[in-house]
Amino acid sequence: MANNYEYEDAPSSYDEAHRLGGGPGQDAGYDPNYVPDSVKSFVVHMYRHIREKNVYEIHQMYETSFQTLSDRLFKDTPWPSVEAIAPFVDNDHVFCLLYREMWFRHLYARLSPTPKQRIDSYDNYCSLFQVVLHGVVNMQLPNQWLWDMVDEFVYQFQSFCQYRAKMKNKTEQEVALLRQYDQAWNVYGVLNYLQALVEKSTIVQILEQEKEGLEQFTATDGYDYSGGSNVLKVLGYFSMVGLLRVHCLLGDYHTGLKWLQPIDISQQGVYTSVIGCHIAAIYHYGFANLMLRRYVEAIREFNKILLYIYKTKQYHQKSPQYEQILKKNEQMYALLAICLSLCPQTKLVDESVNSQLREKYGEKMMKMQRYDDEAFGLYDELFSYACPKFITPSAPSFREPLVNYNQDAYRLQLKMFLYEVKQQQLLSGIRTFLKVYSTISLAKLANYMEVDEPTLRTILLTYKHKTHAVDSEGRVIISNADIDFYINNDMIHVVESKPVKHYGDFFLRQVAKLEGVINDLDRVKLE
Repeated sequence: MANNYEYEDAPSSYDEAHRLGGGPGQDAGYDPNYVPDSVKSFVVHMYRHIREKNVYEIHQMYETSFQTLSDRLFKDTPWPSVEAIAPFVDNDHVFCLLYREMWFRHLYARLSPTPKQRIDSYDNYCSLFQVVLHGVVNMQLPNQWLWDMVDEFVYQFQSFCQYRAKMKNKTEQEVALLRQYDQAWNVYGVLNYLQALVEKSTIVQILEQEKEGLEQFTATDGYDYSGGSNVLKVLGYFSMVGLLRVHCLLGDYHTGLKWLQPIDISQQGVYTSVIGCHIAAIYHYGFANLMLRRYVEAIREFNKILLYIYKTKQYHQKSPQYEQILKKNEQMYALLAICLSLCPQTKLVDESVNSQLREKYGEKMMKMQRYDDEAFGLYDELFSYACPKFITPSAPSFREPLVNYNQDAYRLQLKMFLYEVKQQQLLSGIRTFLKVYSTISLAKLANYMEVDEPTLRTILLTYKHKTHAVDSEGRVIISNADIDFYINNDMIHVVESKPVKHYGDFFLRQVAKLEGVINDLDRVKLE
């Protein structure tokens, strides 16, 4: 059987390329060299399916068999070491890198990685991405696995930054290790790999050509049915979502949204073929827009994804990602509650989502719109629960005394957000008056608000500024206001946006109710 891996300057065996050290297991009874028969069978079959480009079987083994074996044999220990399984897969360099990527992911999910294992995992990702970027990897892997690689790469970067920032209780050995491996999980290295995957894959050009009918990337879900490879292209595609996430963690929302621009999130795409990617893309897209005051855009996208999860979550109950789906679902409801409290555009929200939202946060949202001390506490609570785990990417100061700085980035983002909420406080009063009048003089409104006319003009200009934002391309001013106005000859003219009525959903719900009533009647036995 011909080997379908082709790469430049690849060692003939994994042992030659293997530069990683460190003890693999936390359990004293764990033997890294013991390979149960079921694991031997797993790696042999997985290796064969990868060589044969049998994506369906790879996906089944990756999603189901790996999880089943993990639950049965490796609940609280790592899988066998890569050196132990290498002889069963011809010491294949690329397969061993892929196995080790899964090995570390399982370690992070089930156990606590040691500092050295965190560094080793980064080293393994570097080796794997180097092969993809600088070799010719002729294989097809499932989209789920490729997304998990990017997702886990970003997660482990975030986890390492949080770990490194907790310096207060570090041992001398841990500090020495951080000094020795100061380039591990370096923010520039992480960004460079993700950007290199985007650029080398030419995915941006591919997506542009697809609009002109010259490519079939989305139509084939990124797979190459002509015998080629999907790995570089799909990794490049998912890396754009990864870059959005990294920049959100860093608080650079403009740059994050810029990286996502080539993906049209108003349409189905390869990102929607993997539920985890779909949710991650919209969660970070919505959060970035919230922080940039583009509330309408955030509300629209949160509504769509929450409606999608509401309709489809029962199909994902057996998925390993199910708990994460539910967690992100709850966080996005909290973010939607924030958006609607700052920008009451409920007409943009589907009735099913609105019903769930009222059940979860109805009372809190009423309090939040009052802008008193309790309201600020609720904004703080919901933001803290739903925001990403922000990171400070810079290396620590090793001078004594060692201090923790893992909360610094979060506190800064929270401070900026609450400052924005405070600025909206005056605007709630203006909006109340504008809702009542179609026209009102500046003098009359100034009298009602108990301010002078110059102050009122300042407040009105602030309202204009705070209810408008620049779109993601920086070209068009978009409005978040359900009530807008213009001033002509000292008269304020109010313009209220008309809600778009959706009759289809209403009729469908009534038809479903009628069917339920008919079924109930059919079950009633006539005397």
